[in-house]
Amino acid sequence: MNGENPLTVALVVPGDPETTSGGFRYDRRLVEQLRATGVDVRVFSVPWRRYPLGVVDTLGLATGVPNRLSDADVVLVDELAHPGTVGLAARLEWSETPVVALVHHLQCVEGRSLAPVARRLERLFLQRCSAAVCVSRATERDVRSLAGKQIRTHRAPPPADQFDPSVTPGDVAVRARTVPFRVVSLGSLVPRKGHATLLRALTDLDADWSLAVVGPEPEPNHAAAMRSLTADLGVRSQVAFHGELSSDDLTDVLRDSHALAIPSAYEGFGMAYLEGMGFGLPAVASSAGGAESVVTDGENGFLVDPGDVAGVRAALSSLATDRERLAAMGEAALARFAAHPEWADTVAGVRAFLTEVAYGG
Repeated sequence: MNGENPLTVALVVPGDPETTSGGFRYDRRLVEQLRATGVDVRVFSVPWRRYPLGVVDTLGLATGVPNRLSDADVVLVDELAHPGTVGLAARLEWSETPVVALVHHLQCVEGRSLAPVARRLERLFLQRCSAAVCVSRATERDVRSLAGKQIRTHRAPPPADQFDPSVTPGDVAVRARTVPFRVVSLGSLVPRKGHATLLRALTDLDADWSLAVVGPEPEPNHAAAMRSLTADLGVRSQVAFHGELSSDDLTDVLRDSHALAIPSAYEGFGMAYLEGMGFGLPAVASSAGGAESVVTDGENGFLVDPGDVAGVRAALSSLATDRERLAAMGEAALARFAAHPEWADTVAGVRAFLTEVAYGG
């Protein structure tokens, strides 16, 4: 440590730190728990614009912000803020203040039209960082590959303690015999989450089914398109768009469901899969990214390639038409949830890693 003073960490986040999403929830919990261990954490917000317009802030952040961070032992930057903080990271690098990227997942791996732009900006950002904290093995691999240099990394999986499911294997076995087959999709209603793939997969499912779509709707045009798609497919009566729910209401939906399906284009970790497993829900997940950290294909869920309608349908059909398998995979999901590392261990690891980076350990 620096004498008797505690480690001082400046966390830079894009936009409102209270934003509702898994990544921002992770950031808030990390701040809370680091402070509880005696770390002095100071949170700084920078503009968050439609990607990649944050680059317009590069010069202003590089010249106006570093002085406010100068007394920090280490600066931790949520990688979502990379478009505007490339210059900031460079200035801090020149001043010998170590910068650590906090990476939930990289934008460039999502495969969207701006992926080439994201790849260039994220590489520039990572090359100016001393190290990176990554939430999954897949994200860690992506960071090391893109940085193109030797970068120190530390893996820090998120907590699985938002809910207290209190679901037992007996509960899972009883629920597995009920009809109709109830699917829940949890997460923001945005193209990356694969709702269109899920809706098309369910349309021809050989079983009675219902779908609950739960999560904020930050892109109104896309939300409207998904509602229109249910009408076009003739399944409007079987799909409920709940929007964002309170923890109690979401708990009720998860406890009443049979399976969780989020066939995303990419997930850095896939906290929703793990949260669903706490309720004994097998997950139909993306094979792209970090879901492999949670989902073991054929055991507690299925890993399906992005956009694979037939693959999602086959996975869901195997659960809907074989209730013994549904119960067995639900019990395996409970076991995986119980085996997830304690959040206290994750925080202790992050603190030790930041201390090493700050003081050259």
